[in-house]
Amino acid sequence: MQYRRAFTPGATYFFTVVTHQRRPLLQSEAAVETLRAALRTVRASRPFSIDAMVVLPDHVHCLWTLPPDDADFATRWRLIKTWFTKHGPVHQRGTKDAARAAKQEQAVWQHRYWEHRVRDEDDYARHVDYIHYNPVKHGWAKSASEWPYSSFRRFVTAGIYPADWGQVEPDLEGVGRE
Repeated sequence: MQYRRAFTPGATYFFTVVTHQRRPLLQSEAAVETLRAALRTVRASRPFSIDAMVVLPDHVHCLWTLPPDDADFATRWRLIKTWFTKHGPVHQRGTKDAARAAKQEQAVWQHRYWEHRVRDEDDYARHVDYIHYNPVKHGWAKSASEWPYSSFRRFVTAGIYPADWGQVEPDLEGVGRE
């Protein structure tokens, strides 16, 4: 089966990006700050909005909206992963397999990532909930408000969520991908 990505200019996409072999490379404040710097750097040359995001030790979930005339999220992810790899600590690089060694690639990120084009407002809201509930789902926090590497607080400040949201699991049937 040939996998094809859906490229729609100006669309909103949900992404799951995972570290190589699910190593917990994003568990420190320094690693999260390196990822933030990578995002800022790429957004400066290739704008997009980050609607919602959570960074967990071994993966990232986020919602992006691209500019109206642009559908190139693939280049953005390549640049973000590359920037993070080059600027992060050397010890974060895993053991290269033969394929990575032949291509002179580092073993920091999985090659692929999951993307989903958001279809409508309900789909958008369910993916935002999924993103913010993910630290609870994985046992990293008892509620969404406890997890420091998330856009959750921005949503509380905007009045979208109450501060105690996420203490009870929302209905997330069919949303997201780990």
